[in-house]
Amino acid sequence: MRAMARRLLASLLLAAAGVHCFAAERGTLPDWILASADGRAIAGQRFELVVVAPPDEEPPNELQLRLKSDVDERILTVTAVGQPTGVQRVYAGDMPANLAGPVSVELVGRSSSVLSLLVTGKPDTLHALTGAYGDPRVEPPLSESDPMYFVVGARDGWNARFQLSFKYRLFDQASGFGKDEPWLSGLYFGYTQNSLWEIDSDSKAFRDTSYRPSLFWRWERADDRTWLDGLRAGVEHESNGKDGERSRSINIAFLRPEWRWKLRNGSVFEFTPKIYTYLDKEENPDIAQYRGYVDWRFRYDAGGEWITTPIVRIGTSGKGSLQVDVSKRIRDLKFGPIGGYLHFQFFSGYGEDILDYNVRRPTQLRIGFAIVP
Repeated sequence: MRAMARRLLASLLLAAAGVHCFAAERGTLPDWILASADGRAIAGQRFELVVVAPPDEEPPNELQLRLKSDVDERILTVTAVGQPTGVQRVYAGDMPANLAGPVSVELVGRSSSVLSLLVTGKPDTLHALTGAYGDPRVEPPLSESDPMYFVVGARDGWNARFQLSFKYRLFDQASGFGKDEPWLSGLYFGYTQNSLWEIDSDSKAFRDTSYRPSLFWRWERADDRTWLDGLRAGVEHESNGKDGERSRSINIAFLRPEWRWKLRNGSVFEFTPKIYTYLDKEENPDIAQYRGYVDWRFRYDAGGEWITTPIVRIGTSGKGSLQVDVSKRIRDLKFGPIGGYLHFQFFSGYGEDILDYNVRRPTQLRIGFAIVP
């Protein structure tokens, strides 16, 4: 009778919660049943689930769950809430901060049903500090920062330019110092590397490479009340790793406010100027004459199909540069979860690389491939 009651309770829970049972095709129930009141959870916050144990076992005080999303898998320990009601018991735990979207839940080391939860992002640092809500998107600890591409062009022989860029969040939002002091979860280490490669030369030499490590604080919002859509503030070092007369390096402190406008056709226009001051420019004291103090950056995203990004620099002497990147999504080229883009790059003016910050070379057009446009 007890087993029959358990099967009836389990069937009702499965039907009510929309739980997928791995043994459903065989017409049998798993030993342990998982269910949720509403099938939802918030990343970084407490959630509860109901567990129905087999008739001959008492629900323990702790259970281990396996959480799976499209790109991540975690093991999480949940603790019982209150006393069991027969073979049924409620458990609670903190959903990992960097899980989002559909997440499947099952028990570790036990034959259990698979529960599907819809996990939404947690409120960001701004909410923790001021009560306003920030960007609900959940970002993994390691993610892209600036565009990443490889392009090739011809100017006095064939040459290539490529860029790699990432950022790493230093403190997790749900544990340790990031949980105790929420503002720390906005701290990032960033790194961008940009290289010019003379592939037509005898030794296939790199003409110059810029190495740009940075440390910055980042915030983005999702409400409609804050006038600023995002902000980065930090310090950055840039050098080319050479010595003697070919050595170049600068240290800057910067602010990068961000504004975005959604247009009626579904496109998005962004204005994200990078405003900086030089902390050290001893090896190239006149660099402000060619770079100025602002990178004027605009971006037009036509629904992810065409993305155009002009960047303008105007030096204090009136000399400067214009770079325009245009990307076209190529849906047939996919590398895991990353889509491919046909990438065009136009550059005109001074200082395509930091070695030649005060040199104006002929206008350059390159074509290639972008991972992050």
